[in-house]
Amino acid sequence: MRTQVEERFSEFFEKWVCQLEQLQQQLLKLSEETLQNEAELQALVSKVTYLHKEYYTVKWAAAREDVLAFFCPVWSSPLENAYNWVTGWKPSMLFQLIGSLRKTRLVNMSEEQLKKIEELRLKMRYEEEKVEREMERQQVAMADRRMVELARLASRVRNGGEVVEVEVEGLVDVALKVMLSGLERVMKAADCVRLKTLKGVLDVLNPLQCVEFLAATCMVQIRLRQWGRKKCDQNALLNH
Repeated sequence: MRTQVEERFSEFFEKWVCQLEQLQQQLLKLSEETLQNEAELQALVSKVTYLHKEYYTVKWAAAREDVLAFFCPVWSSPLENAYNWVTGWKPSMLFQLIGSLRKTRLVNMSEEQLKKIEELRLKMRYEEEKVEREMERQQVAMADRRMVELARLASRVRNGGEVVEVEVEGLVDVALKVMLSGLERVMKAADCVRLKTLKGVLDVLNPLQCVEFLAATCMVQIRLRQWGRKKCDQNALLNH
C-alpha cells in the first residue's frame, strides 16, 4: 500500500515526465532548424532548467514528510532504480554524455570549452565522493554502540524482558528520526551536486550546444523510463 507522499509524488512525476517529453521534442526540433534565433534557444534552455528546479523543489518538500520514499521510489521501474545514485542520476554521467556527443552533435566545441568542462568534471567528482563518504558514514552508523544496545533492548522487550516497552519505543523513535534526518541531508547534498553539474555544463556551452546537450540528456532519461516500463510489462506477462 502506498503512502500519501508516494501517491502525491507519483502523480506529480507522471506529469513532470510528460512535460519533459514535450520539451525534448521542442529541443530536437529547434536544434535541427537551419536558422536558429539565439533568444529562442536561450528561452527553451531556461524552460528546461526551470522544470528541473521545480522537480527538486517538490522533491525536497515531499522528502521532509517521507524521505525513504525517494530511496525506493514506487514511481520508477526497477531498471531506473538500478541506475540511481543517491535518489537520482549520477552527475558524472553528464560528462560521459558530452564525450559521446562530441563525435556527433557537439563537434564544434573549442579547446577553451573542453578545458573548462574537464575542470568542472574533476570538481564535481570530488563533490560526488564527499556525498558517497557521507552516505557510507550513515550506513556504517547502523552498527555503532548505541544502535547495537538499542537493538538488544528491543529484543528483550520482544522476548518478554523487564524493560519498559514504551520507553524502548521512544528510544527507537528518536533513533529513527536521527537516521531519517541523516538520509535527507545526504539526498539534498546529492541533488545539489546534480544541479551544480547541470548549471556548470550549461554555463560553458553556447545556446545551440545547450539545446543539443539538453535534448540528449532528456532523451536518455525518457528512454530509460520507457525501457524500464517495457521490462516490467514483459515480467508481468511471464508471471501470468
